Parts: sequence; structure tokens; C-alpha cells
Amino acid sequence: MAQSDRNSKKDNKNGGNEPSFNWRGIVLIAIAFALIGLAILFRGGAYNNVEDVPYNRFLELLDSKQIATDKNYPLQLVVEEGRPTQTLRGYYVKQGVGPNPAQPVAFRTTVFLNYNSDLQARLAAAGIQPAIKMESALLANTLLGFVPIAVFLVILYLLFRQQIRMAGKGALNFGKSKARMLARDKNKITFKDVAGVEEAKDEVTELVEFLRDPKKFQKLGGRIPKGVLLVGPPGTGKTLLARAIAGEADVPFFSISGSDFVEMFVGVGASRVRDMFEQGKKSAPCIIFIDEIDAVGRHRGHGVGGGHDEREQTLNALLVEMDGFDTQEGVIIIAATNRPDVLDPALLRPGRFDRQITVNLPDVKGREEILRVHSKKVKLAEGVDLNVVARGTPGYSGAELANVINEAALLAARRGLKGISLRELEEARDKVRWGKERRSMALSEKEKTNTAYHEAGHALLLELLPHTEPLHKVTIIPRGPSLGSTMWLPEEDKYTNRKNELLSSLVVKMGGRVAEEIVFGDVTNGASGDIKMATNVARRMVCEWGMSEKMGMVEYGEHEEHVFLGRDMGRARGYSEATAEEIDREVRKLIDDAYDLATRTLNEHRDKLETIAKALLEYETLDGYQVKEIIEHGRMLNPPSGPPPSSGETMPPEKPPKQVVIAPDVTPPIGGGLSGAPA
Repeated sequence: MAQSDRNSKKDNKNGGNEPSFNWRGIVLIAIAFALIGLAILFRGGAYNNVEDVPYNRFLELLDSKQIATDKNYPLQLVVEEGRPTQTLRGYYVKQGVGPNPAQPVAFRTTVFLNYNSDLQARLAAAGIQPAIKMESALLANTLLGFVPIAVFLVILYLLFRQQIRMAGKGALNFGKSKARMLARDKNKITFKDVAGVEEAKDEVTELVEFLRDPKKFQKLGGRIPKGVLLVGPPGTGKTLLARAIAGEADVPFFSISGSDFVEMFVGVGASRVRDMFEQGKKSAPCIIFIDEIDAVGRHRGHGVGGGHDEREQTLNALLVEMDGFDTQEGVIIIAATNRPDVLDPALLRPGRFDRQITVNLPDVKGREEILRVHSKKVKLAEGVDLNVVARGTPGYSGAELANVINEAALLAARRGLKGISLRELEEARDKVRWGKERRSMALSEKEKTNTAYHEAGHALLLELLPHTEPLHKVTIIPRGPSLGSTMWLPEEDKYTNRKNELLSSLVVKMGGRVAEEIVFGDVTNGASGDIKMATNVARRMVCEWGMSEKMGMVEYGEHEEHVFLGRDMGRARGYSEATAEEIDREVRKLIDDAYDLATRTLNEHRDKLETIAKALLEYETLDGYQVKEIIEHGRMLNPPSGPPPSSGETMPPEKPPKQVVIAPDVTPPIGGGLSGAPA
């Protein structure tokens, strides 16, 4: 933003878009040409228009008495030191043609007096006594010898001046901090530009008040946190929140990435840490923001194959600077990471990062606020209700929502619309989460038929089984890595799942493979994604959530979302081999029970499975209510026509429209609300 503006101005000044002149180089080139001209001047003397006359021709002019003898046109014999030849300079009379009078012409000729002893006699016979003039060519010869060297040095300097200049700077500034400063007048982001993280904004409000009026807290003896760690998934707005704090407080904002500290040379990172804190003290009150601090703050001694000395030295310098940092100076450290599990405990203790603020994925209200912030930059069509889009995007981060608005704007522009409608927003949402529809992908009838029955199995079980999420859409149009997709939608934001809901989700995941086996008597590799998700859910039910009666309420192993290899690879397993076998049997039992239930259910409703699959082959995409019509009436009362409409726009007139759109299940253990046959 502002930093890029400042850099662009600097680029323009130093040779960016506008042309600039290197006066120093031009002066050096002018000096070189002046030396060349001076040498030529010394070599040529004051005779500019002088005719070079061969010696034989000079003798002819002498014999024909055409050599001028007037005192105004003297004949000179120029003797140069160190040279075996001499030069005769004078004038000869050039005869006029017609009415033109005769005129003197300056000439010069080279003579070898040692080989022309009769020349003096012939000059005396002609009554000419040349005047002898001594000249020294030492300066001219020196200049002529120096000019090529000077020109070569000038060209060499012009070619490598930038590298020479940068080498000097690098040697002096290698240990300087790479923190980029965002000045007060350049930072225009405030809390009104940050939406969907109201709790996090409330927690950092007192930081803003402290930076505005430090004495308010100091007179009561209160101590503001030295450091604040922002923790949350990617794209939730941690960096934006830090910039908003600086914008609200109207203080300088230093931004640096954790990877900027680590270099190939030992000690550079620690030097940059110290320099960064020195810059902060000079600009106090200010904010120093370290993005992705896990790049430099990882747990010491837990690297694979030993610790990283340079990174550990940098971390030690950071710990020392933060521990000795006086908060009364008005400098606050804000760091962001999405991997707090790998940070060194010494970095997280009170006195360093006193406070951890979790920036979670936004809820439905927060998503609507985020959409409103980003929609100010685009033109929406009349009647577009952003609350519909917000309720249809659970689990979307702020960055994904911003991308949805941008993709919808691009899509509307390609279609030549005057505003973004709900249809473009829903299509953009599907593209952001699952990829663009691959309608150009050529599938054989055999592949399409297999995909139709696969997806029909998922969709039928979603509608028939209890404790499942409402079916939203089923399609056999390839999208992303899948040849087809079955999409469901939670009726509300979900943060927990009951055991019955998880068991039903396992049965739904088995539906595609079971449908293939029932109809074709054979199976394909299209259920690989379903098998992977089902196995993950079943294992977590047994090992983490205590949902196995045989294994009991015991946690088996530390199943963290992210594995820290340096710590977890060398950690011994917390249970025996016999227990591991029991866990595998329980996981297998959950999967087998789900497969058996899916088989019984689809066999009992084989006719509905056939009808849904044939409708998919005919229309390619069915909405949830259309599948429900097939189950209840044996046929579709409102078949789709034309391109797939927006959610809520094709509902039967007698039914109230469900203002919902496709979305994944927000509960991390289960994954997204999408099942399909991978390509």
C-alpha cells in the first residue's frame, strides 16, 4: 500500500519510469573527449587548414620559385625532440584561374635532413633562409598514451558502478534490520476496515488507548503487555488487525517477516534483531509487527538432526531484547502465526508475549460484515442479500470471502452485467472452495454413468438417513479434482458433532462405493477420497473422542492437527502394540458397520437410486429439493431447465425458498461438505 507508493517514488527518483541522468558519468566522458581533443591540438599545432605536401612536390615548388619568401609568410623548420624527422612549414603561391588572383596556401612537408644534405643549398640558392623552431611533443605523446587507458577506465566504471556501490552498502548494512516502516500518514487502515473479529478487536483496544495516552495507565501502576501474539488459521486477518492497531493509534508501524532474520551467515539474524529494537526505540511510541514468527521462534533443540545454530542465536537475541525491553518506552511487539504449537515456551511466557489473541474463522454475522466491507469496492445488483451468501459460506476465512467478491466481479464483467447478482456470488463461492467447473472435460458414457450412480448413492443416503446434513446439490459435472460432487449444507454454524451424526456421515461416505457395487457388480478407484475421509473420522472417534465402547474414554497418542517433525518423530508411542491392534480393529468395525448399513439402505431403495442416477445423466445437476421430490413422489415435479439457477430461485412456488447456498461442514474433524469421485 503506502510502502509500495514510497518505493515507487524512490524508483522514479533513481531511474524508474521517468528518465534520469547520471551527471557523474557524463562529466567523466566529457573529460575523456577533452583529453583527446587536447592531444590532437598539441599534435596539430595552430595550423588547422594545412596541406600535406610530399617532399618531391615541395622540391618542384621550390625549383619553380612558388615558395613564398615574404616576411608575412615565413618558412619554418620545426625540430621536435626525440624524433629523427623535421617538418618544414610555410606557404606556396597557388596560381589563380581566370580573373582569380594568386593566393598563398599553407603547407607542410616532412624532411630527413640526414638524407637530404643538398636541401640547405637549394634553399639558399632560392634565397630562402628557414627559421628554426624547437617543439617538444612529450606532453602530446603522454596524453595520447593516457587517453585509451582513461577511456577504458570510464567504460569499466559505467558498466559496474551499480555493483560497486551496492557492494559497499552490503558490507556496511548487512546486519541492519530489514523492517519496513509504514509512516503515520501512509497507514489508512483502521478498525472499521477490519470485520468479523470483534472479540480480537476488543482485546487490542487497550493497546490503542495505551499508545494514544500512555500516562493514563502509568499513573495507576498498570503495565501494558510487552508483546501480543495473534494466533489463527491462514486468511483470518491477523496482519490486517495489526495494521489497524497502528492506524487507530496513529503511530509508526514496523513490519518484518520472521524469515528476514535468518541468513546464511552466522550472527546476522541476531544483529538484525538488535537493530530492529533500536529503530523501535528511536520511533517510540510505535508498533513492531513480526509476521510468521514461527520461522525464527521454533522450539530450540527440536530440529531434525540437531538444532539450527543461526536460528537459535536469533531466537536468543529476540528473547533477550524482549525480556529487557522497557514497556514505558511505548514500543509494543505484535507477532502473528498459525503454528503456535511449534513456538519455544520461553517466547510465550509472561513478560515477553504476555497475551495471546485468537483470531478465529468468522461466524455468520462476521462473514456478513466482511462481505459488506469488500463489496464497497464493487457494484452489486439491486436486491442482493449478502446475508444469504454469509449463511451459505460457513468455514470461509476473510481472505476467501474477499476472493469470492473479486471472482464474482470478474465473472459479472465477463458476462457484460451492470452489477453482481446472487448467481455470480454463488458460482464464485463454489469456484473458490472447489475449483471451476470443467465442462470441457470429455467423459465417455461409461464414465458418466458410473459417476452418476456414485453420486446418486451419496445423495440418496443423505436424504434417507437421520442425523445428516440437508442435501444441497448433486452434480456429475467435473469440478476441481472430482468427476462429480455431492454437496450438503449445515443449517447453522456447527462447532461440535454428536456420535450419531458422525456415524451417519460414515454411512454417507460409503454410499458411492456401495452404489457402484450394487449396480455394476464391480468397483472403481473413484471412492479413494471417501475412504480417506471415513478412515480419518473413524480413527479420531476411537483415539481422540472416546466414542468407542471397547477402547473407552482414553486418548491414544497426541493427534495434533499439525505434526512438528523435530519433536513428534522421536516421541515414543503412549500405548502398547496390543492396544494398537485393538484400535485398528475398532476403526475397521466402524467402517464395516457403515458399509453394511449403506448396502442395506441402498438395496431397499434401489428404484430411487436408479431414478436419481438417470435424472443426473439427463440434467447433470440436481438441487436438494429435486432429489427429495424423487424420493417422495418417484419423479421430479420441478425438473431443472436452462443453466443451473441460484439457490432459492428455483424452489417450487408452494414452498418457501430456502435462502441457503452450498458450504462445507465447519467442524475440522469431518472436513468439507463435498463428496465425489476423483478424476
